[in-house]
Order: sequence, then structure tokens, then C-alpha cells
Amino acid sequence: MSKKIKVGIVGGTGYTGVELLRLLALHPEAEITAITSRSEEGVPVAQMFPNLRGHLDLAFSQPDPKILSQCDVVFFATPNGTAMKLVPELLAAGTRVIDLAADFRLHDKDEWLQWYGMEHACPDLLTEAVYGLPEINRDQIKSAKLVANPGCYPTAVQLGFMPLLEANLVEPNQLIADTKSGVSGAGRGANVGTLLAEASESMKAYNVAGHRHWPEIRQGLNGMSQEQVGLTFVPHLTPMIRGIHATLYAKLNDKETDLQQLFEQRYQSEPFVDVMPAGSHPETRSVKGANHCRVAVHVPPSGDTVVVLSVIDNLVKGAAGQAVQNMNIMLGINETAGLEVIGLVP
Repeated sequence: MSKKIKVGIVGGTGYTGVELLRLLALHPEAEITAITSRSEEGVPVAQMFPNLRGHLDLAFSQPDPKILSQCDVVFFATPNGTAMKLVPELLAAGTRVIDLAADFRLHDKDEWLQWYGMEHACPDLLTEAVYGLPEINRDQIKSAKLVANPGCYPTAVQLGFMPLLEANLVEPNQLIADTKSGVSGAGRGANVGTLLAEASESMKAYNVAGHRHWPEIRQGLNGMSQEQVGLTFVPHLTPMIRGIHATLYAKLNDKETDLQQLFEQRYQSEPFVDVMPAGSHPETRSVKGANHCRVAVHVPPSGDTVVVLSVIDNLVKGAAGQAVQNMNIMLGINETAGLEVIGLVP
């Protein structure tokens, strides 16, 4: 029997942290050896998260670099600005790192400062980090020591626009992403805006003037396009727990290409992107709990605009599931290991 991969998780008490625990507890080739939380040190993980009873017999501990450096890979499911303080020491010890926060997603330290309001602790690593969207960076992820796991909105938006930009079929300066997210995207911390009485039976746009995921999405789309993109990104909060629905609009500069065939060919070898049949309208519930992105492409009667519908579970393909997918690629094991989960319906 082959030796299992030793996994550490820094910040195991948030929604992405417990989602990592759920997926890794049943991963056939991984063994969780450390789970950290400064505030919950000594508390059994299964006491906080009873869904893990019988699957995980560990307690939360302080984040000790000496212990974490004994892991083959360490996931950071921490607030923005935390990972960058510990990552250099782990990399020096030969431990691979996957950061689920935004610390290494942006290439420019000044842009990081602008959007996250803090100086970057290790700006030299920004160019070394590989952006962990497997559908475009799989080869780089294979040899990466540090992976910046994409955000949830950026995953849904980039996978929706990717085939169109790569084929140069749309005007890149007129892209619109109209996106909706469940309240778990705001994290587990107490917040008035995500209370049941505040969020239920209501929907609202937020951060229209500038959301932190905008520069990340733009950076990724620029890499797919032959010229700089112009992106309007509007996120909305919806009264559901999990899920992201992105409705994407672009102006066609080529009306002759079979867009359904284009999407099917682009994603035919991707295990976690499902191109729906022509005329489909994918639902967020079809990917709930699963590491899939389901997309559908439409051309309304006007004929000069393409509409792409893209849905993911923000905690799985938008966070923990994609992180496990990246781990599998980095360590040379089956990319789908631990992720062969069917969406929960109803």
C-alpha cells in the first residue's frame, strides 16, 4: 500500500475549512495530520463539526510551522493576509502550499495593496505562485510549490468566458458578469447582513463600485484575450446557503461559429466542467456539494450578443474542491480523487 499524503490545514473552523475536512476525510490517498485554529486550540474537530464524527479524530492546534513543515502539503483556509506571513518558511522546508485566500492571486503588489489595504509580506512570491485554475494552468500546477486557489466568483466567470476569449469571438472591452452568490460566500463570521431575517426573501447587489474579485477576474481574462479586457462585474447576495450563478454577456464579433460546439470541444477533456445541451439553463442545486461547473451558451434573438450561464458550488469548485483538485495535480495522483461526488438534489 502506498504511503498517504500528509495534509495540514491552517484555519479549519470556517466554511472553506470544514469543506476541506469533509472532502479530505474520505480522500483515498490523503491523511489529515494537523488542523489549526488559534481560538479553538484543544477542541476536538468533531465536537465543532458533528458531521465529521467517526471520520476525523483530531483536535484543533496552534499553527506551528515546525509541525506544518512535516506535511507534504498545507492548505490555508484563513482570512486574507494570514498565509503570506507563514508561507515562506513552509516553502523553505519543502512543503507545498495551497492558499484558498487572496494572498497570492494578484501578480502586482501595488494592486494587492490597493484592493486589500495592506503591504504584502512576501511580494517576491507573487510571480512564483501559480494561479490554480486547472482548466487553463494544469501544466504549471503540476510543478508548482505554491498555488493561489481562485476565488469563487472568478472561477465561475472565467470558465464561462474562456472559450470565447481564447477563440477571439467576442469584443473583449465589453464584457459583463452579472453574478449571484449564496450567503456562505460571506464566511462564517457573525455579520448582520447575512442573518436569516436580513438575507431571507430578499436579493441585493453589493460592491458595485468595486469588488475585490474584479482585479482577479480581469487579470485572468487578460491572460486569455489577445488584448486588454473591459469588465463590468456586479455581484449579488441571494437567499440560499450555497451556490454561484454567473450570467455573462459579450458582444459577438463572429456570428458564424457554432458556439455550442466550441464549448463542447474546449471542455471535452475537463473532468469538472459540464457543457449542458443547447438551450439548457443550469441550476445551482445541480452542483451543490460537488466540484462541477455547469455551463450553457445562448445567443438571444438579436444575434449580436452571447449569453453564458455558469453555475458552481462556491464552497467546492469555488474553494475547497478546487483546492483538492489542485493538490491532486501537484502530487501526481488521479485528478478526480476524493472529488467524485454527485450534487445534492433536492
